[in-house]
Amino acid sequence: MFGIGGGELVFIMFVVLLLFGSDKIPEIARTMGKAMAQLKNATNDIKHEIQKGAEENGLDAKSLSEMTGGINSQINQVKEDILGDSVVQATKIKEDIEDIAGPVKRSR
Repeated sequence: MFGIGGGELVFIMFVVLLLFGSDKIPEIARTMGKAMAQLKNATNDIKHEIQKGAEENGLDAKSLSEMTGGINSQINQVKEDILGDSVVQATKIKEDIEDIAGPVKRSR
C-alpha cells in the first residue's frame, strides 16, 4: 500500500495518535472515509459521462480500446527508439574515452 511497510505504518499511526489524541481519531477517520467515497463517486460519474458521450458519437468500448492500444504501441515504440539511440550513443562515447585515455589502472 503506497510503498509503506508495516513498521512505517505503525509509526505513522503512533504520530497521528500523539498529534490528534484518541478522541479525534474516529472523527478524522469518518471524514476521510466520506471524502474517499465522494472522490470515488466523482470519478465514476466522470467515467460514465465520458462513456455516454463516446456512445452518442458512435464510439463503443472496443473501438476506444483499439484507439488507445494504437496510441500506447506508438508511445512504446518511441520509448524504445529513444532508449536504443541513447544506449548506442553511450557505448560510442565510452569507446571514444577508452581510445583517448586508454585503460585506467588503479595504482596501489
